[in-house]
Amino acid sequence: MEAKRIPSVSAFQFLVHSAQILKNPLPFHHKNFETKGDTFRLKLGFGNSVIFSRDAGFAQYALQKNQRNYKKSPIQTRDLSKYVGFGLLTSEGELWQKQRKLIQPAFHKKQLINLLGTIDAAIKTELVKIETDKPIDIFPVFNDLAFQTVVKSLFSSAVDQTEINKLQQITESAQQMLVKELRQPYLGWWFKLSGKIKKHISETNQARSLLKNLVKERRNSEKREGDLLNMLLDARYEDGKAMEDEQLIDEILILFTAGHETTSNALTFTCELMARNPQIQERLHLEIIEAKEKSDNLMEFIKNCPFTKNVIEESLRLYPPAYFIDRVNIEEDEFNGMKIPKNSSLLFSLLEIHTNPKYWNEPQKFIPERFSEVNPNHFSGQYFPFGAGPRMCIGNNFAMYEMILAIAEIMGKYKISEKKTPIEIKPLITLKPKNAILKFNLR
Repeated sequence: MEAKRIPSVSAFQFLVHSAQILKNPLPFHHKNFETKGDTFRLKLGFGNSVIFSRDAGFAQYALQKNQRNYKKSPIQTRDLSKYVGFGLLTSEGELWQKQRKLIQPAFHKKQLINLLGTIDAAIKTELVKIETDKPIDIFPVFNDLAFQTVVKSLFSSAVDQTEINKLQQITESAQQMLVKELRQPYLGWWFKLSGKIKKHISETNQARSLLKNLVKERRNSEKREGDLLNMLLDARYEDGKAMEDEQLIDEILILFTAGHETTSNALTFTCELMARNPQIQERLHLEIIEAKEKSDNLMEFIKNCPFTKNVIEESLRLYPPAYFIDRVNIEEDEFNGMKIPKNSSLLFSLLEIHTNPKYWNEPQKFIPERFSEVNPNHFSGQYFPFGAGPRMCIGNNFAMYEMILAIAEIMGKYKISEKKTPIEIKPLITLKPKNAILKFNLR
């Protein structure tokens, strides 16, 4: 049988809409999905193209079933790695396998139980900053909360606030620079010539020096904190050797980059949804009060908040922080009759998969109850908030525990005033909230 042709969008259309794409590419891509189907090829000119897909089966095939033939794109292995090094998020092949096997145990549920007290304390400290009875931009509060949670889980009390602020500023500044590089590739020469890239790499090296000192102090200290740093220092490869400092710094920078922005985005979107669903707020409040009465053990408390978990899962469906996954196929492949030439660039839109009416009833509606199904794997083939397959996010349990504790703390203490305007988004490296102005009132 003749292979199916993948519908194409011309380079002319790409150029005509370039200003819109630079600002927000999602409407352009959505229109193409609606007119061309669940998979289309966007031609970029000069023989370059990207295959976009919202086919959940294709995503599962590339990420899980035939994942050995699909590697990460240069966006992560080249562009991001120059700022954060080669950790789990940016490495490939043997290095990735070696690091994943070494680090995985540190993020096992049994290990994370030991960190719940630290996570909960960091959350409570940051949420005190919420100003009540007046509209505030909640994103900066959650941004600080998520960064503090990662830092405290890694270093306990070994890092002071000045150092935390410096690490956060450098991490976020490098991400902003990367967005400019990806959205405006035609200015690559200017970013290099003007010294902008060099400046951010220099700042990242400052962060590396700061982290090296923290690692050195811990190595020389006999004190054991029971934090992620100790777990990573204690981890051993199959030959009995420990991770070298440079590799350890790469992994820590990846944890900062991947671990704080996605969580702060998700918490903000969840509170935005709460503002538009006051009845859900009340249901959450009652569940949280009951859960606190049942047990003061944090793991038991989390287990006793199933609806809170459903609310977060539904929020991640509608507004997945990691809203696309990129891959390049190593060898020529075929899926569902479509021929995928060798070295094709593929972008799987998780945002489109999560709202595709082929997979979801009333996909644009916020219905947390859909995740209360008896079968917990009911949506496993069409729901990818943390990716899928061997490269599924290693910190998924950490993130879920953190978000449940944070939303529980908020809904236990505050009521968010109703808001009816549409939720605004800003798609950058992650799907970020925009103008998240909310009013919190003490209960």
